[in-house]
Amino acid sequence: MKTLIFGAGNLILSDEGFGVHCINYLEKHFEFPEEVELFDGGTLGIMVTHKIEEADRVYIVDTVETTGAPGEVFRFEKEDIMLNRLPVKLSPHQIGIQEMLFISEMRGGCPPRISLLGVIPETLDPGDELSGTLGERLPQVARLIVNELKEMGHAVREKGGAALH
Repeated sequence: MKTLIFGAGNLILSDEGFGVHCINYLEKHFEFPEEVELFDGGTLGIMVTHKIEEADRVYIVDTVETTGAPGEVFRFEKEDIMLNRLPVKLSPHQIGIQEMLFISEMRGGCPPRISLLGVIPETLDPGDELSGTLGERLPQVARLIVNELKEMGHAVREKGGAALH
């Protein structure tokens, strides 16, 4: 089973780049088996629909605009996205991610399991670093993904460490 971790975001708008920073963090701190792919989707949207279609299980990491505190994490599943039941607005990727999944669904290639992990940004000011709040949240979101991968039977290793079981 191929699992895709898809990080969306714009690295020059501070917290807006959270999804991409998450991919970078995972690459830096963990080793993943061949069947797990980490992908920096940036702001490509529908240009990378094929990446979604190649996977059996997808995690999308992005920022969301909704009521709550900066750093608060929300989780939505495929049905929420496909049926437009998101009570939040994904930052600039809302249309891109939903369109990407609709296109995949129409082509018969949309994976059965898709989860969106969205975090509320603290700032979208120009800058290439996360705010302190989201910088602190980053390891927690990464660990959540790693723990779920372990539960699915993927042999994820901490760099320089043993396999996580």
